[in-house]
Amino acid sequence: QVQLVESGGGSVQAGGSLTLSCAVSGYTEISSCMGWFRQAPGKEREGVATIFSASGRAEYADSVKGRFTISQDNAKNTLYLQMNGLKPEDTAMYYCAADPLTRAGAYTWDRGGTYCLTGFTRYEYWGQGTQVTVSS
Repeated sequence: QVQLVESGGGSVQAGGSLTLSCAVSGYTEISSCMGWFRQAPGKEREGVATIFSASGRAEYADSVKGRFTISQDNAKNTLYLQMNGLKPEDTAMYYCAADPLTRAGAYTWDRGGTYCLTGFTRYEYWGQGTQVTVSS
């Protein structure tokens, strides 16, 4: 049974930092898209950052480029999201997700290799979410 469990959310002031963790169990796909997504009240879920697990290539939404960093520790089966320079508009429930590349639209490739699209949100496996609140 695949399980993704997020942790690390909380309340911070604008400009602060948080690191989210996602512990993954029961999932053995070597080549996958892993990602962090968020959903604010009244808004659609959006992709924040993705990583192609086989190569570690990361992609970011424009709104978080230069502030957030996605990473993975394969030995610990854990996905991370380092968030710096947090803004009130980053306030949302944050979810981690995994997709075994069985769905069209999740990934593409260029000269740099395969990468996962941040605009694709129909991942197969999801965690329960962790709340991030940024006050001004």
